[in-house]
Amino acid sequence: MKLSAVAFLSCAMNCANGFTMTQLSAGPDMGKTALKASQLEQLSKMTTLSIDSGDIKVIEKYAKTGFITDATTNPLFVSQAGSSGDPKLVDDAVAFALSSGEKDESEIIALAIDALAVNLGASIASIVKGYISTEVNPKLAFDTEASVSRGRRIISMYEKKGIPKERILIKLPATWESILAAEILEKEGIQCNLTLIFSFVQAVACAQRGAHLISPFPGRVLDWYKAKEGRTEPTEPENDEGVVMCKKIYNYYKKFGHDTICMPASWRPSRGPGYETDEILALAGTDRMTIPAPLLEKLEDSDENIPRVLDPGTAKSCDEKELGNGMLHEKEFRYLLNMDGCGNDKLAEGLRAFIAETEKLEEIIRAKVHQSSH
Repeated sequence: MKLSAVAFLSCAMNCANGFTMTQLSAGPDMGKTALKASQLEQLSKMTTLSIDSGDIKVIEKYAKTGFITDATTNPLFVSQAGSSGDPKLVDDAVAFALSSGEKDESEIIALAIDALAVNLGASIASIVKGYISTEVNPKLAFDTEASVSRGRRIISMYEKKGIPKERILIKLPATWESILAAEILEKEGIQCNLTLIFSFVQAVACAQRGAHLISPFPGRVLDWYKAKEGRTEPTEPENDEGVVMCKKIYNYYKKFGHDTICMPASWRPSRGPGYETDEILALAGTDRMTIPAPLLEKLEDSDENIPRVLDPGTAKSCDEKELGNGMLHEKEFRYLLNMDGCGNDKLAEGLRAFIAETEKLEEIIRAKVHQSSH
């Protein structure tokens, strides 16, 4: 059974663009090749996909597929850019901060870190056509006024680089204070991405206060329940607590008319090794997803059919009840979050991890500031 050179070349080109080549059929159609869309392409037709990476080369690779439109960064990626990324991004950020006229070293370092995050984001913005998420210093998670000020500054820095605010999402952790900061910024036309969401109440409060987008973490929710219950056996994806939470959020938003986008991030294999895309496939159809490169590769390498799981039409008929009569207030939010063991524990753990990465970066920037001052 032979394949002509022209047919082979056509197959190769299509495979590179997100198709995989199925086995040749026998009989009268012998010599014809059936092409099936990769899971990456299938998923991109029902959910807007973002790449979760700060690696410019990796982002370029997946942007070229046409299936990835956005990119998200976090303090880890910015810290990596500061320690082992393009030295010019760091040097430019430090030079910018030193030329600001600011005298206080801690403020110079904070400005340099924001400049580095914006430099990284601007590099990414030249590659992808959609949103770029840039995070406010997580140390400000409990300071509404400071978070608002920092969000405004980041947007201003992007605009000076010619990148409009409509393309930027200011990333904030979903503490009560940061949710209020997002409410203020959104009223000014600055769109926000509320992250570190591990509980339903966080998601609802974000939507009620007008957040543009949220990032719930299904994988870390599963981690918490497995650790709490000592589970080692596989979990079916539909029973995965992180998947259940994200479905509940999606359905609630559609039922009660919230425009807030649900964009899950941080994935785990529900059934264990070898099933790394379980949670992704179990949430097919959600508004958006942000996915790291290794999992994008797995989706790209498979052509198994992906059925749509989440749909706005069926979501509206869910049996969820409205929280807080449509507007949760601080006391109720804090009570419900405290009573959610996973949400409370994982939010604190996530903040500590992000702050630790920020502190590593502060030391790198401090050393650069000292070098430049001598």
